[in-house]
Amino acid sequence: MPVKLDSKLPENAEARIEIIPLIDIMFFLLASFMLVSLSMQNSKSMKVNLPAAASATMEPKKDFVDISVDKAGQTFLDRKTIGSSDLLTTLSAAAKSKPDLRVFISGDRDTRHGDMIRVLDLIRSAGIDNVAFDVRPADEQRKSP
Repeated sequence: MPVKLDSKLPENAEARIEIIPLIDIMFFLLASFMLVSLSMQNSKSMKVNLPAAASATMEPKKDFVDISVDKAGQTFLDRKTIGSSDLLTTLSAAAKSKPDLRVFISGDRDTRHGDMIRVLDLIRSAGIDNVAFDVRPADEQRKSP
């Protein structure tokens, strides 16, 4: 027995596209992308185990040069390994082009003091006076192992 398919729409009815479900999907995608972009962090430094300080405050890092020193004493400039002479040359050129250049030094908690002073001396030799050490606030120290 053949199946009879009958449409309940009148013959002069026009096809419609329902846009409300499309709007819902677009809002969902917009919200998802916004949340993902907010959670992304532009990190220019190497991952090091930062020491904690009770008086540490969070400061936005905009327009800065990040130098990291790992526990082996190796120096990184914006996540790329760099030697002492190359670091001095690069920082000197950057200081000439931007006199108010800021430098953040991220040193591992187990880095030798001499390695940190060597990097600080290179930065000062390049003519840069705006130098800060990157540390974690003390309450974050208790949260993470």
